Formats: sequence, structure tokens, C-alpha cells
Amino acid sequence: MGTAKVLFIMADYGHDPTETAVPYAAFKLAGFEVQFATENGKAPECDKKMLRGITQKLLGATKLAVNAYDEMSKTTEFLQPVSWSSPDFSLDSYNLVFLPGGHEKGVRQVIDSPIIHKQLAQYFPATRKPSKKAVAAICHGVMVLSETLDADGKSIIHECDTTALPARFEQVAFWGTRAFLGDYYKTYGVGSDDVEVSVRKRLDNPAKQYKNSLSPSPFVVQEEKFNYLSGRFPNDAQLLAEKTIALVQSTLS
Repeated sequence: MGTAKVLFIMADYGHDPTETAVPYAAFKLAGFEVQFATENGKAPECDKKMLRGITQKLLGATKLAVNAYDEMSKTTEFLQPVSWSSPDFSLDSYNLVFLPGGHEKGVRQVIDSPIIHKQLAQYFPATRKPSKKAVAAICHGVMVLSETLDADGKSIIHECDTTALPARFEQVAFWGTRAFLGDYYKTYGVGSDDVEVSVRKRLDNPAKQYKNSLSPSPFVVQEEKFNYLSGRFPNDAQLLAEKTIALVQSTLS
């Protein structure tokens, strides 16, 4: 079995540290080769509110996740990412593309990127089984896929089973913190669609395809037709990583 190559597609700032560092640590432990990509090759930085201060203690990453992030942030691959706006950038050589989430507005750099949309529109169809390519996404990372359209104007995951950040979770976080954090928990501002609503709109049959759980217990959805897995929020990060590792290893065996 060859060494799996993994790419984390990142904004310059704002991704959730748990949804980034926990999968990273798991992939490295599994022996995967991991790289990061940002728009211009700048070292990314995850959401400080989830890492430090009172917001971390009340709402953010656990101590273990903070430690994992601190370790990841010192690595060469994190400090020297490739540039996804480079003319010669391609996803083709990677066995896995991983899309972390995060509600900080900086993640819109990835969600709204025409360059990333073009790259994923080429890559995702190649994950149709049987294939040695895979995609995993969590929370707002799912929106990168749902907002990427194919040649027919449909989302590249229009026929897939998926989950994403539940609207209930997003609304509770927003209204529970609005008095002191404003619209921090609304990535596109007050009045914008919840992530769940945005993703559902892109599916052929959302009532059947969109899988949801309001339990805090880990929950991951694995699509049958494509090598695609999705999770909801930080509590799912470890399980998503484990299931992704198993899937990628099975495709390379």
C-alpha cells in the first residue's frame, strides 16, 4: 500500500482549530503525507477565539485540541503551505482533500473562491467509486462543496448523502452569544442562511440526502456512491478522521 497524500485546503485565517488539528494528528499517526494549501502560500492561522481567552474556555477548543493545534502550527507543512492560486496548482496528485470548518468570516476566502470551485469541480467527480481519491469535510467545509457547481449548474454533491453544521446548533450559538460577540457565529452576517439551509438547497432530494443528528455524540455520514465523508462540528472531528483513514487505506490496499 502506497503512502496516502492529503491536502488541507485553508483560508489564511479563521478555521476551527479542532476541526483542523485533530484530523491532522490522526492522519500523521496513520502515516499519511500531509500538506496544507492557502491562497498565496501564507501560513494559515486558526480562529483565535477558539484557542485563547474567555471565549476558548466557554465555547472553544478543549485543552487537548489546543495542544494538538500548537503542535501542528510548528510543523514545516503548516508553516510552508502550497499556494492554491499558483498557475501550476492541482489537486490531482492527492488521495484525500480535507476541508475543515469554522464560522469566523475569514473562511469565506475558501467557500467563495472561484479557484477552489474550479479545482473541486474537476476533482470531486473522480471520487466516484471505485477510486483512489476521496474528500472529507466538516461543518462549514461542506459549504465549499455545496457551493461548487458543475457544468450543469448543480452542486458537485447534489446527488450525495451529507451532513453539515445543524441549523439548531448555529442558531443556539448565535443567539446565545449575540450580546457580546455580535454576529460572530453567522459567517455571512445576520439574516444569512444557516449552513444546513445552504447545503440542503443544493441537494436533489434534501429530505432524503441530508442526514442530521442533534446529539453531542460523534456523528459522521459516509456517502455510498462517492468516497466522501462529512461531519457536523468539532465533536465529530476524531470520528471523521478515523473513518476517513479507513476509507483511504481501503482504496489504496
